[in-house]
Amino acid sequence: MRWTFGIFILAAAASAQQQVYLDPAQPIDRRIADLVSKLSLQEKCSLLCTTAPAIERLHVPVMNGWNQSLHGIVWTKPTTMFPVPIGMAATWNPALIHDVAALIADEGRAVFNLWPTVQGKTEPSNQGQLATVTANGERLRHNGLVYRSPVINISRDPRWGRIDEAFGEDPYLTSRMTVAYVRGTQGDDPKYLKLATTLKHFAVNNQENGRRSLSAQVDERILHEYFLPHFKAGIVEAKSSSIMSTYNALNGVPNAMNKLLVTDILRTAWGFDGFVVPDSGAVRQLMTDHKAVASIEEAAAKSIIAGHDLDNIDFPEAVLKAVAKGLLSEEDVDRAVSRVLKVRFRLGEFDPPSIVPYSKISPSIIDSAEHRQLALRAARESIVLLTNKNNFLPLDKSKVKTIAVIGPHAKDPMMGIGYTGQASKFVAPLEGIQKKVGSSVEVLYAKGSDIQEMPNKDAAFAEAATIAKRADVALVYVGLNGQIEREGLDRTYIGLPPIQEELVQKIYEANPKTVVVLLNGGPVAVPWEKEHLPAVLDMFYAGEEGGTAVADVLFGDYNPGGRLPYTVYGSTDQLQPMTEYDITKGMTYMYFRGTPVYPFGHGLSYTKFQYSNLNVSPARIPGSGQVAVRVDVRNSGIRAGDEVVQLYFHDKEARVQRPGKELRGFERISLKPGEKRTVTFSLPAEKLAFYDVKSHAFTTEPGKFEAMVGASSEDIRLKRDFEVTSAGQWPQ
Repeated sequence: MRWTFGIFILAAAASAQQQVYLDPAQPIDRRIADLVSKLSLQEKCSLLCTTAPAIERLHVPVMNGWNQSLHGIVWTKPTTMFPVPIGMAATWNPALIHDVAALIADEGRAVFNLWPTVQGKTEPSNQGQLATVTANGERLRHNGLVYRSPVINISRDPRWGRIDEAFGEDPYLTSRMTVAYVRGTQGDDPKYLKLATTLKHFAVNNQENGRRSLSAQVDERILHEYFLPHFKAGIVEAKSSSIMSTYNALNGVPNAMNKLLVTDILRTAWGFDGFVVPDSGAVRQLMTDHKAVASIEEAAAKSIIAGHDLDNIDFPEAVLKAVAKGLLSEEDVDRAVSRVLKVRFRLGEFDPPSIVPYSKISPSIIDSAEHRQLALRAARESIVLLTNKNNFLPLDKSKVKTIAVIGPHAKDPMMGIGYTGQASKFVAPLEGIQKKVGSSVEVLYAKGSDIQEMPNKDAAFAEAATIAKRADVALVYVGLNGQIEREGLDRTYIGLPPIQEELVQKIYEANPKTVVVLLNGGPVAVPWEKEHLPAVLDMFYAGEEGGTAVADVLFGDYNPGGRLPYTVYGSTDQLQPMTEYDITKGMTYMYFRGTPVYPFGHGLSYTKFQYSNLNVSPARIPGSGQVAVRVDVRNSGIRAGDEVVQLYFHDKEARVQRPGKELRGFERISLKPGEKRTVTFSLPAEKLAFYDVKSHAFTTEPGKFEAMVGASSEDIRLKRDFEVTSAGQWPQ
């Protein structure tokens, strides 16, 4: 029997009068229970798969798999490409990231709307496009509505290979970006989801080497204070509809069967009612890598019992066998399939498209001029000015006659490392400079080196040095790529690859007016460049308009306002082993005792900002109260610009070790020359709490606290003490 999309809808509509689950007016829980009651055990098990087949007798459509949307929709055709997530975090602008995520999600829905579901043939859709599907009715890949983004694991170690996919080293900054991204992606309709987000990877997943079998050792306090707050924000505050567990184990228990994480914390403490999916292949790896079970049926059973619901491959057959062997009950299966169906109902899969608001998003928006403009804005806001001696930047086009553009990242497009789509037109740095200066300035180009070692490097260096000598200024674009950092590969060093470090020094010898622009995911230690060069910028992997954006910054058409979402250490000598998960031993800005090359939150501007009138009120608050922090910020320079006002706290009298400072508020503001604004932060005392392992709850104790406001974690402009007068306590 073949079903076209139109026939499916007509049949479903005709059945809705008799079937509760097909009636959009019914409460969702009643619809789910009705459908589950009509499914056979084998059909229930078949739905526990990300590519679940259609069940035609009940008008259940295929699930269509999952997709990625880290910084743009991954599809077979070009979509709008934004900065990678670490670049998004560098904007310190959650409102912008909400809009970016919403636009990405619009394109995801538009892709879905473009392709009708048909079986075994090609048919025109209502947009006149062709859609080819497989014989079992599954759409082409990239057509589902479940998206495995955002990645919100925290970068406790700068060597982690997937920092470009995440939001940095701080749980508060990460939580704000997570909430913005999830809300933007899922939409604001009270009934329907635009797309379903999947938070990754739950939890304590920030090491690639050995990730399939390693066990992260983390004590209870550090787990709740550092590794979980952003996940809680994504679930409790943003209402993410799904979450993915990890390959690794936590304190000896593989997370694909970790009841403490998935049931006790996620479901019971946080009230999560969506579905949990183990990372791809993680269920089988309970048997093959962790050696925790003897069979795939046992692996599936333990995963389901721990609180998982959906798997890429193994669940349908293995769960059916596990029930037959008595390892699972049918009630266990009902619980899992109900959670999966709840998300699918909220995506509108069982309702006529005419009543699902997101079904009306047209494919014409994909890769549109409006979307490209937002990509440019995001790229501009992400760029961080790290060093700018004697106001060397911005460059003056009227005084520059010749520019040398050099480096392995200067001409070749660097779109991203993993889960990256296609761009219809990608502006590389060289093109951005050429367009910026036009024919009035001579632009010379030499690659200079590869990302890593290359033959005939001396000849390449010589060519680059020659054009640098001819130029008024040399712009050197260097950094990292997937050969050095990516999923499955951690870095062994945190500086530039040696050949690029040598290239920079050769260019500086040829022309001291040399600017380095970094393209990277994880932090790059550049102490020599900071000491010697007049200017250094970080543009990360900035998306399709990155070349335009960095040219705007270099020539002063945009005043940079990005801030680092991580600490840039000097070398690996300042780091703990990657297997050390206790950040109190000197990791991140919160506990690092050395001097960084660039601190967390750092970023310069072409103007200056003055801070004054710090007020903390009340000066004495109860442990369950709230504190307000107000500060005046004035642009005291001659250019309009953005400042990121950062609020940190320190518990001065805690009975347990506390960070030197913790970020608890920030706001990116735009000020004209001479303009002043009062920035206000309002925080409940809960945000001052530490996790108490005795009560297994967050606790504030009476004592003195210090509020610190400034332009980075090291550039604190004003401080003020206040007092908490009584204890307070909150659940995990």
